[in-house]
Parts: sequence; C-alpha cells; structure tokens
Amino acid sequence: MQKQPKTNYQRKLDDIIKSLDPAAPPPKLLLHSCCAPCSSYVLEYLTQYFSITVFYYNPNIFPPEEYDHRVKELQRLISELPVKNPVTLVERGYHPQEFYTAVKGLENIPEGGERCFACYRLRLEHTAQLAAELGADYFTTTLSISPYKNSAKLNEIAEELGEVYSLSALPSDFKKKNGYKRSIELSAEYGLYRQDYCGCVFSKREREEQEKLRQE
Repeated sequence: MQKQPKTNYQRKLDDIIKSLDPAAPPPKLLLHSCCAPCSSYVLEYLTQYFSITVFYYNPNIFPPEEYDHRVKELQRLISELPVKNPVTLVERGYHPQEFYTAVKGLENIPEGGERCFACYRLRLEHTAQLAAELGADYFTTTLSISPYKNSAKLNEIAEELGEVYSLSALPSDFKKKNGYKRSIELSAEYGLYRQDYCGCVFSKREREEQEKLRQE
C-alpha cells in the first residue's frame, strides 16, 4: 500500500496568506496560546496579516502558580511586542478539573500519546467555541511551534472542529521557517520565562523522573 505524502501545513498557510487582500481590513484570528515563548514568533509572524485575539485557555497547567506565571508573561509579551495589527487577550480563569475530566483513564500514557491528544482537543474545542462566539474568520493554536507537539494531529482536530462550528481552521506548523528557533531568540530578547515541561502534572512528573535518571 502506497504511503500518503505528509500534508505541508505551512504551505497551506502560505497559500491563505497570499490570497488575502492587502487593501481590505485584516481578517480576525482567534489564536489559542499555550505560553508567551511559543506565542512570541507566532504573533510576530501572524500580526502582519491578521487582527488577533489571543485566547489563554490551559486548564492542564499545574500547579496554579505556574498558570498565573504564564498568564502574566503572556500579558507582558503582548504589551511589549511591536505589532502591525491589533492584539487583544482573553483569559477566563483556571479550571483544572476540565483537564482531569478530559484525560480520565489516560493518566499513565507517556507524553506525546493519547492523553496529549485529548488535551489538544479540549483546548481547541474551547477555542473553536469562542471563535464562533466572537465571529472570528479563523482559529488556530500556537502549540504546533513545539518540536514535541504532533502538528498533524493538531491540524486534524482543528479541521474537524472547524466543520462542527462552521469555522475556518488556520493550518499551522509554526516550527517551520525556523519558527521554533525564532521563538527562542525572542524569548531571550524579552527575557521571557521558559518552562522546562509541557505544563500538566503528568508531564512535570515525567520530567522529574527523567532528571533523576540523569543524575544517577
């Protein structure tokens, strides 16, 4: 059986950007953000073409202090980053039980597996719901900038939700075009806090176990 070629999501995004009328008002994009470092390059890049509302919805984050720290860093980044088109932030509080409910039974799945996919879906579904509520033209997430996140799965889920909510999911693989490298540069430039684990209690535990093994 012949293997299907991988979808080039960056090329799909390029095609959408090329189709935009530069004389028209910028389309409205709802951008789910996982943290300030991942948002840095994505905002630098996409604010050239879109009017962006950043949505910080991450009930997976643990502990609460980590959640608060990430929100503050994102607020600071948005206030300091020079952008062509407007950027606003929506943050509706910390609701960790929504995450624990979504991943029930998947707690011991290794990082990068089905537990993460359930978490992707939870955050993207809330993003799609808000995008519909706000009348956004597109929605997407910063998550695909990470080399540790499954871009194909993220786009697959976003496309499904786009059909459910009658929205356009903006294709994304933000690690392309040296996006991840640029996010590291911008993080250093703005002195952004860069966490050393994905965010949830399970990834934190896995990270700590790996660190112990390295020290043995």
